[in-house]
Amino acid sequence: MNILIIGPSWVGDMVMSQSLYKRLKEQNPDAQIDVLAPAWCKPILERMPEVNRAIEMPIGHGKFSFSERWKLGKSLRDNRYSHAYILPNSAKSALIPLFAKVPKRTGWKGEMRYGLLNDLRPDRKVFQFMVERYAALAHSKSSMLSEVTIDNVPHPALNVDNKNQRACLQRFSISPDLPIVGLCPGAEFGPAKRWPEQHYAYIAKQLITEGNQVCLFGGPKDKSVTEGIVDALSEHQKSMCFDLAGETSLVDAVDLLAACHTVFSNDSGLMHVAAAVNANIVAIYGSSSPMYTPPLSNKVRIVNTDIKCRPCFKRECPLGHLDCLNKLMPQQVLSAYHDLISTPQWKDHEI
Repeated sequence: MNILIIGPSWVGDMVMSQSLYKRLKEQNPDAQIDVLAPAWCKPILERMPEVNRAIEMPIGHGKFSFSERWKLGKSLRDNRYSHAYILPNSAKSALIPLFAKVPKRTGWKGEMRYGLLNDLRPDRKVFQFMVERYAALAHSKSSMLSEVTIDNVPHPALNVDNKNQRACLQRFSISPDLPIVGLCPGAEFGPAKRWPEQHYAYIAKQLITEGNQVCLFGGPKDKSVTEGIVDALSEHQKSMCFDLAGETSLVDAVDLLAACHTVFSNDSGLMHVAAAVNANIVAIYGSSSPMYTPPLSNKVRIVNTDIKCRPCFKRECPLGHLDCLNKLMPQQVLSAYHDLISTPQWKDHEI
């Protein structure tokens, strides 16, 4: 049974989509699952044991490019896929499986997908959580409501390359003999998900005082934020803080997050990566909600304010005050962390 998945474009969504692949393999262990996704997601897919092959999507995000989709779909026909699952909700995302002549094409109702999908699920909102919506596609339309709940969906679990992890620790002069905590202060989605850097700096100071090394994770766009955190530290504290933003590949970030006993993160792709490598998570929510995309782990503390205007799910604060983040005090976040590490299971993490 050869299966083609049209994967999502965001790293966090790609991590959560692993729950679908796990469910498909539970149902059919011999299934060969290929995932078509943007190049930046390929390193994540290669850490999923359920995925046979990650196929790079050559068409830029948001571009229609009908002729290129035709050529790509035609090139996939030799794989003789029996089933395709289309995870994005756009019409263009459903074209390639049609052009590849995949006989069964499953996905949620989106923009003008009648005819493109022949196993069309009418209303994804019957499931609250995104991961449920992914996993439900592995079941028939008639049984999915009874078969899928947030409590029985398999959690993502990414493979960790221990050799690469040791090499990365050595490259950045991070001691494997001292406890490591990760901070992920960026958010690709927008500033309404990004907790203020001065609050992260307060957390970093406290963690270092408690004997931890601190690693700052993010992409090149997060460098100004991480540099602001480092600048707020004393010279001694700086020697225990490692700014990795823009300095690592995504696979390096996967392995280094796995070296952290706990990760503090905004609602971001790295939060989902950290959960999938078994780190303890302190998840910080601003405009978004853990009632839609929570970190999929049993070792989590979620913190957010309770102001009336959140969650608004906006990239930027429509009221201009960002109170959902500015009024979330570091002491509240540290309290959640200390509560988390006081529980027995937090010690299950080893490098």
